[in-house]
Amino acid sequence: MASVIKLALKLKARLEFTLQEGNQALTETINLHHYIAAASGLDWEYTILVVMRPTIADLAKKAGVSVATVDRVLNRRLPVREDTVLRVVKAAESIGYHATGLLKSRLTETPKRRFGFLLQKPDAFYQTLGKELVAATKAVRAVEGKPVLEFIEEVVPSTLAEGLLKFSRNVDAVAVVAMDHPMVNDAVEKIIALGKPVFTLLSNITSPLCCGHFGADSRKCGRIAGWTISRLARQPGKIGILVGSHRYLNQELSEISFRTFMREHAPEFQLLEPIVNLDDDDIAYEAITELVEKTSDLVAIYVSGGGQEGLIKALRERKSDTKLIAVCNELTPATRAALHDGVIDLTLGTPFAALARRLTEVMAKATTGAELPHLPPLMLPPDIHMSENI
Repeated sequence: MASVIKLALKLKARLEFTLQEGNQALTETINLHHYIAAASGLDWEYTILVVMRPTIADLAKKAGVSVATVDRVLNRRLPVREDTVLRVVKAAESIGYHATGLLKSRLTETPKRRFGFLLQKPDAFYQTLGKELVAATKAVRAVEGKPVLEFIEEVVPSTLAEGLLKFSRNVDAVAVVAMDHPMVNDAVEKIIALGKPVFTLLSNITSPLCCGHFGADSRKCGRIAGWTISRLARQPGKIGILVGSHRYLNQELSEISFRTFMREHAPEFQLLEPIVNLDDDDIAYEAITELVEKTSDLVAIYVSGGGQEGLIKALRERKSDTKLIAVCNELTPATRAALHDGVIDLTLGTPFAALARRLTEVMAKATTGAELPHLPPLMLPPDIHMSENI
């Protein structure tokens, strides 16, 4: 049975045709394309222009957006405003775009996002922080989050900057523990320029483009340390101070706040110049051992950064009946045991769970919104641990 073909040429070179095969009919509207076809099998022959289905460029033009924006909507590559997605969907419906159904699904499905966490050496502290960040990422409801966790051993600005750029290529958002340095700031700004949000953890940086900071309140940490030492020390004397690096702004602020408190409330104590230990336990151990041996009127030590195990080792080996007051950071197996034994008196801990939850919630919003955020620092009160509450 011969096919019957009805042709109706519309204005602006749009073509609608119906192919009749017995009792079944198929009608399709297609866009203009230079394609020559012949309707044959009849007593005469038509030469017609057949138009291919709408392309992504046609859809972008109809929606008034770029092809890249349509691609982001289709493939969830980067955040797109909801009203823009709706405009693309309506345009797709109006021109009969073949992936209209997929575009509509983008309005309701949970987007998938990879959250990257670049931490420092994998000691007990950073392992605990990493576990909380992984758990918080999986608990986020706004996105289907996949945590990507890496540790970096060599913490120097050039290595960190290079590692940060490489790490960022495979994630949708980055949170990093970093020192404040031009090379690190430059790497952060390059990542943000690509449309990926970057947040700092524990210690802030000075780049104005950084999307936000999450950490313990360093000012409160320093002042709590000052309050503790001024009240526990049995007599005035010298106080030793250790910092990991002045490039870590949280440690710098803790030291400044400690000095401010002591200047205001306990001026009878003499604060020594800070010793830089690069957050290294061996360096801390050597520095504190020498400090104890050479400073007869030493009454307290405040470690505002890392090196807690070096502090504990040096104090355990100290041969003296005089009690030294010691305040340091984080509750780890080593500091917990030292608190129980009375070797140290107080630790100021990072509230891991609360920090991880707040950070991942913001990362989810940052990777699904239209614009990258620029949030004020979120400074959480530190957890205070002593022998009687652990």
